[in-house]
Amino acid sequence: MSTHVTKISEIERKHYVVDAEGKVLGRLATVVASVLRGKGKVNFSTHLDTGDFVVIVNASKIVITGKKLETKTYFSHSGHPGGARYITMKKLMEIRPEDVVRRAVRGMLPKNKLGRAMLKKLRVYAGPQHPHEAQQPEVLEV
Repeated sequence: MSTHVTKISEIERKHYVVDAEGKVLGRLATVVASVLRGKGKVNFSTHLDTGDFVVIVNASKIVITGKKLETKTYFSHSGHPGGARYITMKKLMEIRPEDVVRRAVRGMLPKNKLGRAMLKKLRVYAGPQHPHEAQQPEVLEV
């Protein structure tokens, strides 16, 4: 018997919408990362992007456990000397709650070109509206 190798032309992608209201951030991110990667599909391959598109709504209403709101910091750098920037999770949730969810999912994807391609299939919105109704997304329960 020979092993079936999935071709790019055989990949079928669906669209899912996830309501993040009342969901714990890390548990939501693990499910979303798995769907983006395509781990639940029978034609999953580690070297191909076989995952589906995911739209997350109500990102501003996620639940963060413990003291992470006060203690967790996010780091970025401008590339210039002294260009380090730190921002707490609480401040980032006030400014851009979508970034908190996107960063959590990004940390659970591969750290290479394939992971960056998978992240492009994720759309996060702070409120309940999203402009992806034309794709007829299915509701994904977390």
